[in-house]
Amino acid sequence: METLKHQCGVAMIRLRKPNEYYKNKYGTRRYGLDKLYLMMEKQHNRGQEGAGMACVNMDAPAGTEYMYRERAEGANAITEIFKRVNDSFTGQLYMGHLRYSTTGKSGLSYVHPFLRRNNWRAKNLCLCGNFNMTNIDEVFRMLVKQGQSPRIYGDSYITLELMGHRLDRETERLFAQAVEKGLHDLDITRYIEDHLSMVNVLKTTMPHFDGGYVMCGMTGSGEMFAIRDPWGIRPAFYYSDDEVMVLASERPVIQTTFNLLTDDIKELQPGEAVVVHKNGEMCVEQILPPQTIRACSFERIYFSRGSDRDIYQERKQLGEQLTRPILQAINSDVDNTVFSYIPNTAEVAFYGITDGFRRLNYEVRTEKVVWKDIKLRTFITEGNERNDLAAHVYDISYGSLRPDKDYLVIVDDSIVRGTTLKESIFKMLNRLHPKKIVMVSSSPQIRYPDYYGIDMSHLEELCAFRATIALIKERGMQQLIDDTYRKCVNDPYSENHVRNIYAPFTVEEINKKIVEMLRPEEMQTPVELVFQSIEGLHHACPKHLGDWYFTGYYPTPGGIRMVNQAFVDFVHNQAH
Repeated sequence: METLKHQCGVAMIRLRKPNEYYKNKYGTRRYGLDKLYLMMEKQHNRGQEGAGMACVNMDAPAGTEYMYRERAEGANAITEIFKRVNDSFTGQLYMGHLRYSTTGKSGLSYVHPFLRRNNWRAKNLCLCGNFNMTNIDEVFRMLVKQGQSPRIYGDSYITLELMGHRLDRETERLFAQAVEKGLHDLDITRYIEDHLSMVNVLKTTMPHFDGGYVMCGMTGSGEMFAIRDPWGIRPAFYYSDDEVMVLASERPVIQTTFNLLTDDIKELQPGEAVVVHKNGEMCVEQILPPQTIRACSFERIYFSRGSDRDIYQERKQLGEQLTRPILQAINSDVDNTVFSYIPNTAEVAFYGITDGFRRLNYEVRTEKVVWKDIKLRTFITEGNERNDLAAHVYDISYGSLRPDKDYLVIVDDSIVRGTTLKESIFKMLNRLHPKKIVMVSSSPQIRYPDYYGIDMSHLEELCAFRATIALIKERGMQQLIDDTYRKCVNDPYSENHVRNIYAPFTVEEINKKIVEMLRPEEMQTPVELVFQSIEGLHHACPKHLGDWYFTGYYPTPGGIRMVNQAFVDFVHNQAH
């Protein structure tokens, strides 16, 4: 319901045969470009603020461009950048990126890929990624201590500079070897390009970073790589045969683009890198020791496309597990209940709920109660007029239930800030005059910010947190806030102390306070919230145990430090 700006999407293609091969077999010199375009469009859900692509042509003669890049901003960025490309973009290595800002920074200079130029092909580096680094301050200080002076302070540029520095060291190592062998001029360059090891570069770069990431890159001499963080927080899938190696953030993207079966595609494992050498040889290397897997559960609930075989079943399971709590909320009066969902990402969980009721031998009444209209252009108005327009992003099906007689069960994938519920959904649904609204979330209460690539970085934005703070103040428990603050200040690394503020309260108590805070003053219809349980989440998504949004168990030291700092910032903001 509340659109989250979140982790980006990546796409990579390495053609492993000469370009003429694809022209003869597929009838086009744009085979790589066309496939990249499809892979990016199929991941449009992952980024609508900007897009970029890059290409390396290893056959380009000296004096001509061999490493191309195009970037654009806006929801139509993919179309824009592919309009600009022509046959000069023909090459062997292709890389694409779709961006959603998780830092609040905007502008073309923040759109991936990022490029580090040099007259030696092997020293040219192009990077893009789906990532958020939680220790960028420390890495920045390390670079400055070494004598570097990064032009821009941001994790993308600092990652580029650190990896570029390590790439320089690798080429210098090979230069020294070539000289020892008695090589000169172009022979030295060829020796460097033929023996360059991106595995060495990655092993000396990535241990410095804390965060969730899939980092992709390529060099001007024809090296290509992608590496996944050691906790497996961010997703990556790849496929290879004798024609191509491809990688994307989502499995169905590769399946659809290359007409493959689910089991044809492999998942890049935590700490692994897939590397394709200049000569087309591919290897998968363990760059960082794998940690306890904490693959992002929100990918399964909301972010990834539901067309993935496993995600589709998991979302149905998330819905079906809520059958009995819903039954209790409607006092088992299924005959006088209408079931519906918030379009569009909650639809599969809705099917799971209705399946669950049918398995209990109930006949359910389903209606499309809520409609999502086109994005209204609220920027043309100001103040209260803008709020009034924003409240009409959703509309309802009038006559879809019997006033004052029917319960209304409506499912969403998550309830984050609660703004859309308060300003739009509840007001709209109230017009139908249901006997009671049962608002269902297929995910648990979101209690903590994310620091690995999703735009929810402030505690006070989360309605579950605001409700809990309100309960603490109502019950005269201010000391709990003070004690938690001191722990966050004095011991920011060992554990997430913010978990303490939730400890005195049950989920039901917090639910009731959320309803009290979000229900519009003029609304008389009773509202009850039903959330997925943590146990239910793990049961439905057993391989994706990254649940820090709900439990506060961050997988990395950087995440723990940042949530404690977020609480410190909250207390400071409250004091002013």
